[in-house]
Amino acid sequence: MNDERLKYGDKIIYMEGVIVDVDDCSISMDLKGRLGFFKAPKRMFICDTEPKVGQEVGFRMSFPEQLGPGINDKYVSNIEKERRKQEEMRKRLDNEEV
Repeated sequence: MNDERLKYGDKIIYMEGVIVDVDDCSISMDLKGRLGFFKAPKRMFICDTEPKVGQEVGFRMSFPEQLGPGINDKYVSNIEKERRKQEEMRKRLDNEEV
């Protein structure tokens, strides 16, 4: 962990949300208070029973902080590759349907 790059101290706040999707790998929730959407791996959730759509969740979280103006070219390259791959697949599917 490299938290010495953070300029601001932790401002841990309590948040709540409602589960809107559960799949094999992740749980998605809408955050209360119109704060957005959050998706995380299932392995990060603490639960006594199998999570279900509509259940409420609570957690503590701090605010994300930009670490600097630099761009991680590796991530950008991977994102662009994935987009090209998805576009190729769409074109193939469109050609097969004709």
